[in-house]
Order: sequence, then structure tokens, then C-alpha cells
Amino acid sequence: MELQQLKYFQTVARLQHFTHAAEELFISQPSLSRAIANLEEELGAPLFDRLGRQVRLNRLGRTFLRRVERIFVELEEGKHEVADLIGPERGVVTFAFLHTVGARLLPGLLSSFRAQHPHIDFRLSQNSAGLMLQQLEEGEIDLCIASPSYQKAGIGWVNLMTEELFLAVPPNHPLAGRGSVRLIEVAEENFISLKPANGIRQITDNLCRQAGFEPKIAFEGEEMNTARGLVAAGLGVSLVPELAWQGISDPLPARLRIEEPLCQRTIGLAWMEERYLSAAARLFRTFIIDYFAQREHELT
Repeated sequence: MELQQLKYFQTVARLQHFTHAAEELFISQPSLSRAIANLEEELGAPLFDRLGRQVRLNRLGRTFLRRVERIFVELEEGKHEVADLIGPERGVVTFAFLHTVGARLLPGLLSSFRAQHPHIDFRLSQNSAGLMLQQLEEGEIDLCIASPSYQKAGIGWVNLMTEELFLAVPPNHPLAGRGSVRLIEVAEENFISLKPANGIRQITDNLCRQAGFEPKIAFEGEEMNTARGLVAAGLGVSLVPELAWQGISDPLPARLRIEEPLCQRTIGLAWMEERYLSAAARLFRTFIIDYFAQREHELT
């Protein structure tokens, strides 16, 4: 059994299609099929239910996949450990973050860190809170900046900042001239929101329930900029975090402070407590915490 075979198996399991997997792996489809067949012969059991070139993991395959994924996580951690022995200033940090944080805070954070540690490299991704949690648990990333907090065993968490959420309404909305509102006042409105895996969507749903109603979701999107634009076009209302209002030059919906309930979100840093973090990742983790603490101090 070779690592290459295991990588082939992992790719087919993820894509559930031999042709697509072969294209991604840059090998021929017959070669991939033979490699998987040889692996199954060595194990003495089929790992897939075959439907032509499309396949589906069976019970045995799902069991084996969990072990294979753990093997690659261990190998990656071993590479980090060796890199630490060579020198902590030459590592690679895999880091994910929220869309709003990426646009408003990440450039300053990364440029400040790279000024002090120019030889540490990054693999960056921008995702929803739900997807970042999955990436953490599967060992795809070292650290992530997320919201709301991950209340789950085995996950380390540090609060970085708290920001207010405002109600965005169309410019010609009856409430647009008000300085503030109670959230219950828009209980009958259509809400422009993000998809359920997004942290803002989870916060929006919870706050509306605190106010005594279920939001009527008229649109589910991927990014806050799109949601804000649809509100400006008169298609509904939305809860928009303070960061998403900064640096905006396009036509804005009206922004209202919410009196009740308290509408805010906490943004924090997360990592897996039991998984090995390279020296570079630990260095960056400490830097992030100090960077946000200093930023908060400067704003008070």
C-alpha cells in the first residue's frame, strides 16, 4: 500500500467520480481505476458502490477514509515539526477568515506581521463560519477568525473584538428617517440574509427570535455586499455588521441602530487544541491576539 494509492482513494471519495478525479490528479482514468482496484484487492474488500464512472463510498469505504484522512493530517503535522526544528521563521500558516474581516482588517494584520516575520508564508482562504469549522476539524487550516464563537469540545477560542450590528433598510422605507428602532418593528418585513452556514445568518435568526419573531427570509446570499445592495434596491431589510459599512462608496441603504435586543457579534480566533500547531502558527496566533488587543486599546 502506497501513499499515492491513498491520495487517489481520497480524491475519488471526495469527488465520487473516476473521470473527474483522474482529471484533478492528472492521470488517466484507466490508471486510476486500476490503482483503486489494486487497493481494494489488497484490503480484501470493495470500498465503493459503482454506478458507471460515478461511485459512492460504501460503509467499509467510509471507515477506511477516516483512517486515510488521519494519515495525511499526521504527515502534515510531521512536516510542521520538522520545519520547526529547521527554524520557526520559515514555516507556512494555513489561515481562514470571515469575508468582512478579510476586506476590512486582514490587510493591516498580515502586513504588520510580515514586516516582523518576512519569511513566514500563508495559505489563505475566506469562508463562512460553518465551513471554517469543518476545515479546522479536518486539519485543513491551522487557525481561523470566525463568528459566532465555536462552543465545541477540543476547539480553542479567544475573543478578539465585539462589533455592533445595524438594521439596514431601503432609503425610502418608513423607518429610514429614524435614528434607532426596536427589532420587533420589522417583524413583518422580508429579510435579506446570508446562507444558514454563515455566522451572520445564525446571529440574525437568534436575534429575531429574541425579539419574538421568525424572520421571513426573502433572499439567501454568500456575501454581505450583495445583501446590502439588495436592501438599497428596496427588496427587504437586513442586519449588517459595523465592519461591512466601512469603506463603502456605492449607494447605501439607511443604517439604524437597534435599541432592543442588544445586537452585536463577537469575532474570535479558533484552533484545534489537541492538534499540533507549528511554531510559525503559534507565533501568528500570539500576534493576532496582541494586534486586536492593541487595536481595541487605540479605539477606547
